[in-house]
Order: sequence, then structure tokens, then C-alpha cells
Amino acid sequence: MSTTETLTLGKALNEGLRRALEDDPKVLVMGEDVGRLGGVFRVTDGLQKDFGEDRVIDTPLAESGIVGTAIGLALRGYRPIVEIQFDGFVFPAADQIITQLAKMRLRSQGALKLPVVIRIPCGGGIGAVEHHSESPEVYFTHTAGLRVVACSNPADAYSMIQQSVACDDPVIFFEPKRRYWDKAPVDRSGDWLPLDRARVVQPGSDVTVLAYGPMVKTCLEAASAALEEERSLEVIDLRSLNPLDFGTVEESVRRTGRCVVVHEAPVFSGYGAELAARISEKCFYHLEAPVLRVGGFSTPYPANRLEEHYLPDLDRVMDAVDRVMEW
Repeated sequence: MSTTETLTLGKALNEGLRRALEDDPKVLVMGEDVGRLGGVFRVTDGLQKDFGEDRVIDTPLAESGIVGTAIGLALRGYRPIVEIQFDGFVFPAADQIITQLAKMRLRSQGALKLPVVIRIPCGGGIGAVEHHSESPEVYFTHTAGLRVVACSNPADAYSMIQQSVACDDPVIFFEPKRRYWDKAPVDRSGDWLPLDRARVVQPGSDVTVLAYGPMVKTCLEAASAALEEERSLEVIDLRSLNPLDFGTVEESVRRTGRCVVVHEAPVFSGYGAELAARISEKCFYHLEAPVLRVGGFSTPYPANRLEEHYLPDLDRVMDAVDRVMEW
């Protein structure tokens, strides 16, 4: 019997959550409208019906209270999965995440486990209104004590959500909302890449392109376009932002000698800045050109009619590739 099935990214997350709920009675799902409605993006559709209101819990509209309750549940032996309905809604919970959740394991010298997963639909591309499209990953990668991961495809969505739930550390789990409807084969066998490892999704020899979340698909499109110009791009899906699998990045950059980093968040002080600095430090004598970054502009996410001008696209990625090749 085949263990592979074609699913959308949203359905893969749903199936991964279902598997986690089946495997461990201490796993809970909680958040705004996750139960009866099944979530705004229907990621939790059907879970409350099958597992009950005491395990798939509709909460008040109070992100700080939701995360604070999850912390208390984790300290009592549960493994709560929190859904933040939209990325821009996570900021009211920042105090609980940064001041409490991230620090308790260190504060207790490892005696306490904090198996809390905070799911955050992230990024633009769906024409949402203000506060519904953000890229807040750098706030959490800068916060010691948190694991930060980002899935980009259905297969990783299915495996990474289960690995995150099984982890005893708190995990910030970013889901690219404009990719929820993308379809791909999903392997249910359990033979998965470790949660903290990057993946080379397109081998190449001329330029290393680093991306995560929604930008991985864009960079794969750039790699296809580059082939028409006889340029070979190696695209790496970072998957884990903290901890970072720098070994995979370093091996690639030492071989290609050139690197472009792509993310939706503004370039200034974005995650790409850390990557560029570390690559320059560790791979300096192998670089043929400076590390270039492609990202959003230093403005808030714009109104939906202007999103296409704000978000990095194929042309902007290819422009960076052209510049790094011609240096």
C-alpha cells in the first residue's frame, strides 16, 4: 500500500495535526475559531468534531491569554498547539513568548519542558487587509530559547508539524499562507529529514540561493528561468531558521562562490542580514562577489492592490542573480 498522497499544504498540516492528536492524548489544539469553524484557512477543519471540545479548543480573542494558558498547560504535562489566526495578531502575545516561554527552560536549568508549538500563518500574497500580512520571523530568531521553523511545501508541512509537536522546546512554526493551496506528494512513512536541517531543493553550480517559507517556490521559478540563460542556481530551503543548519549553506557557498538571500520581510535588519554576515565571515576566501539580499521594502505591508510591487518576485530575484554573476 502506497504511503504517498498528493495534498495541499493546508490539508497536509491538517493531517499532521490529526496524527499528532491521535498519537498522544496530551496534545491539544487551541486558538481563535479553530474548533467549530476549522480555522480561517480550514487547517483545523474536522478536528474538533473528531477529538472533542476539550482537545480542540475555541479560545477568546486574546492572544496573550492563549499563549499564557498554553504555557501553563505545558508545565502540567500537556503539549499545546496554538494557532495565531494571522501573523499580525502575534504581537499582543510577544510578552508571553519572549519574556516567559523562551526563558523557562534556561531559568529552570533544563528541569522544565516547554513543548508549545505556536503556528503562525505568515507573509502576503492573499490580498488581506492591514495587520493580516506580516513577516515577523526575525523577532523570534533573535530571541534565544525558541526554535523557529518555516515550511514551504505540503511534504514538509506534514512532517515538520509532527516533529515540532514532539519537540520538548517551544517552537514557532511559520506557515506561508499564500501556499496553503499548493499541491504536492506527501510521504506518510515517517522517513523524514530532521527538523533542524536545511534541504537542497534544486542542485546548481553558479549561485547559491537561500530562501524559506513562501519564497522557496519563487526561487525555484527563478532557477528554471536561469537555465534558459545557461545559469545554474542551487536553491536551498532553510526550513529551520533557529537553529540554522549552516553546514549545508557553507558547503554550497564554498562551491558556488556566490550567494543571494531571499525573504519577504524588509531587507534592513532582516534574517538575510545574519546569513550574509555569517557567510562573509566563514566563506570570505571562497566568495567571488558580495552576498546580495532580496526582500521587502522598509515600509509596512501595503494595501492589497500594491502587494505585487512590494513582494519579491521572479524579476527581482533574477536581477540579484545577474548582479552577483557580473560582479
